[in-house]
Amino acid sequence: MRSLRLLFAAHKLCAGLRQMPAVATHGAKVRCQLLRAAHSSSTPGPPVTDPPSKTVAPFEDAFSKEQRDKASFVEVLDLFCGRDVRRRGHVEMIEAALRWMPKFGVEKDVEVYNKLLDVFPKEVFVPQNFVQILFLHYPRQQECAIRVLDQMEYYGVTPNKHTFFLLAQAFGKFSHPVKKYQRMLYWFPRFKHANPYPVPVHLEDDPVGLSKVCLQRIAADRDARVTVYQLPSSEVCEDGTIREHEHLVGIQSPDQMSLLTGHDHRFPVVVEGPFPLWLKQTCVQYYVLRAEPGAIKKEEVDPERCLYYPLQLDLDLERDLGDELTFDVDEVDEGPVYAMCMAGCGDERMLGKWIQCLQETNPVLAQLPVLFRLTSSGPQEVSVPLQEGATSHEEEVARPSTAEEEETRPQQRMEQY
Repeated sequence: MRSLRLLFAAHKLCAGLRQMPAVATHGAKVRCQLLRAAHSSSTPGPPVTDPPSKTVAPFEDAFSKEQRDKASFVEVLDLFCGRDVRRRGHVEMIEAALRWMPKFGVEKDVEVYNKLLDVFPKEVFVPQNFVQILFLHYPRQQECAIRVLDQMEYYGVTPNKHTFFLLAQAFGKFSHPVKKYQRMLYWFPRFKHANPYPVPVHLEDDPVGLSKVCLQRIAADRDARVTVYQLPSSEVCEDGTIREHEHLVGIQSPDQMSLLTGHDHRFPVVVEGPFPLWLKQTCVQYYVLRAEPGAIKKEEVDPERCLYYPLQLDLDLERDLGDELTFDVDEVDEGPVYAMCMAGCGDERMLGKWIQCLQETNPVLAQLPVLFRLTSSGPQEVSVPLQEGATSHEEEVARPSTAEEEETRPQQRMEQY
């Protein structure tokens, strides 16, 4: 009988909304919001920050303490669960905990998510009949549980059997959070190994080890060899100042070495960068040694070497009406890449040391001019427009060599512009 009364009340509410004038702008907005809330789902991602309620305000202060780890986070949840048996304000508490999880470093821990789902009162929101299942019994609590699962999906956390037990105990086996759990458990194992080049779960803090991982991902060549030219260290100078030496790691494959051997001496080799590379939430920068298009020597074939089967035909055929004149990206010649490196300091001095180290395995670099085409350091999403009379960082700037650099490198190795 109670369910029938709720149905009649919902019917009267819908009838009242239909009788509202269509000219009323405010009423139309309210009706659109009701329909949008009834037929739309939340986008997966971190929850939006909302002002805390009076019941959760003391726990916001507990979350904002200096010690932020898993033990202190679970301690706050246990403090809330032991305060009241009925768990009043549990929805606000869970939403506040979701906001603080990245700051405590537990956003990828499935045990903490299960602890959050354990905050819901047990066997209170379970529907008793089919009508309650159909009309989203206790919608606010179910949407809160779905937001917990959405954040697990956003950070790539796979739920386990304990997650299903907590959801079924709080909302029943036919609830919407359980359906969300079943979809996640179906698709997560299928997409887990879909990437042929997975990112390591734990990135190394050592800049040299991180550079090796990044360069191996960029090269995608099993024959490529990673070489550590310089380790990070500090040196005490004669005047008492401390000089820091940054790391320098490079990679080159045998195919790139053979291409560099056939480089035309009339064209310079270009050092470009830095280019950003994102690994999860870590951004690193790398530099490339490449050539301009047309800098590779082409083997000249004598067309009269074989009279019956010429090896090269130089035919000038006119275009037909049926020829396609579209632009194909795959056919664009950008020039070969000879080597790549990662350095702690991307100035010309450090990159010049990289070129000097490459001469040990590539003697042809001593006879080639090297052109540095460096942009401003650091990834920039928005570029500031230049003022009148200012020059761009991407232009090639001429810089004279100092006496100290002339002593440490051969004069015939490179020309700096």
